[in-house]
Amino acid sequence: MIELHYWPTPNGWTCSIMLEECGLPYRMVPVNIGRGEQFTPEFVALINPHHKMPAIIDPEPLGGGAPMQVSEAGAILVYLAGKTGRFLPTDGLARLQVLQWLMWQVSGLGPMTGQNSHFLQYASEKVPYAITRYGNELRRLYGVLDHQLGQTGSHVAGPEFSIADIAILPWIRMHNAQRIDLSAFAHIGRWYETVLARPGVQRGLALGRELRAPVLSAAAREALFGSGSGAQSPGRQRRGSD
Repeated sequence: MIELHYWPTPNGWTCSIMLEECGLPYRMVPVNIGRGEQFTPEFVALINPHHKMPAIIDPEPLGGGAPMQVSEAGAILVYLAGKTGRFLPTDGLARLQVLQWLMWQVSGLGPMTGQNSHFLQYASEKVPYAITRYGNELRRLYGVLDHQLGQTGSHVAGPEFSIADIAILPWIRMHNAQRIDLSAFAHIGRWYETVLARPGVQRGLALGRELRAPVLSAAAREALFGSGSGAQSPGRQRRGSD
């Protein structure tokens, strides 16, 4: 049974959705990022030296051998797609299209959503330049995605549901908190409702729902973002919610 080291955040939901959609048996191991559990020596040594969840441990990797540890949400999606033969085409052009949009999420939509969220909701002081800069960039990315979905008329990378959809959906789910009016992006709105209705997606999004605090406490803020004093060691620099 796969171990999923997890907390209910967009990157965490990415992996729980994939596991549910693939029908793989798994056990969720909570990693309370609000308490800094991603910085414990055990987590760093055994799970991910980059201090991030999600991560998985697969005791029965494809091809056999020792248990496989995989971290980084995008890499986990590719690994599970390879293990199950689902949601990532084997055909060269179709596969490349899916991987391009997966990389788009990893390098663009995810980081920009995180930065926009930080300066809108969590920064100790309001920085108008940062709020404008990241808000504008996020709206540009929504425009890119909306155009792509208008071109395909169905899913992000083409006619079939894929790991690109799984990677992108959790970040679009945050549109209200990002002050993004989804009605301005008709193709995203259509796609979002279609994908959100999938039972596997619903189960993945529900995993650990009770763990997610409605308000970020002072202790959680410190664990996630630090004091800003620069006193942390390089290995414990905070990076926000994953």
